[in-house]
Amino acid sequence: MPGAPNKPPEGAAAAPVPHPKEAPADHLLRRLVPCREALRCPGWRGTPSPELLGPLAEAERLFAAGDLAGAEGALDRLSIRFAEPRWPTLPEPFRSLRVPIPAPQPPQWDPDHALPPEAKEERRWQRYAAQQLLLATGSLDLEATLGTEVADLRPLLEAARAAQGAGDLGEPFWSAVDGIWRTLRERLPSLGPAAAAPAATAAGAAHVP
Repeated sequence: MPGAPNKPPEGAAAAPVPHPKEAPADHLLRRLVPCREALRCPGWRGTPSPELLGPLAEAERLFAAGDLAGAEGALDRLSIRFAEPRWPTLPEPFRSLRVPIPAPQPPQWDPDHALPPEAKEERRWQRYAAQQLLLATGSLDLEATLGTEVADLRPLLEAARAAQGAGDLGEPFWSAVDGIWRTLRERLPSLGPAAAAPAATAAGAAHVP
């Protein structure tokens, strides 16, 4: 569509980067599956546009092939697309998957501005973990409404929630969260090329004279 952005708006924050404590493959999985869930949300007026399904399909393919940098780039493009106003508004918590566009403000207005680098990094890690827990909760709730069997994943969610409540964002928390993402990735139908093809065909037919 003319005027659609193909890069983050000026001043937009960079896409999430892996934390020193997380493996690159885990970082990708924690973005890939929530993005697939976002495109399963109601409100897309039918099948999501190929402009959204295409980057996801590419990310899925590259991730499976072990090209983590390529998959990251595809997810970055999808994150930018999610931020475009022409699409239906994503519900929470999936709205957090959009490329972040913070309001301009002086650095000293940032509550973390005066913290030492180690403390800033720890705060970022805590916010990231909180976002992952919200995404996991939202994904299981969504799948329950869509008729997907997710009851066996609820104990993992409760284990992650208990670990967060205890202030432990180490292995117990992340093994539970990643267990949810790995299972959902295997259990859910792909929204890649097979789903994009009918929408693309319909769009092409609409332009046949």
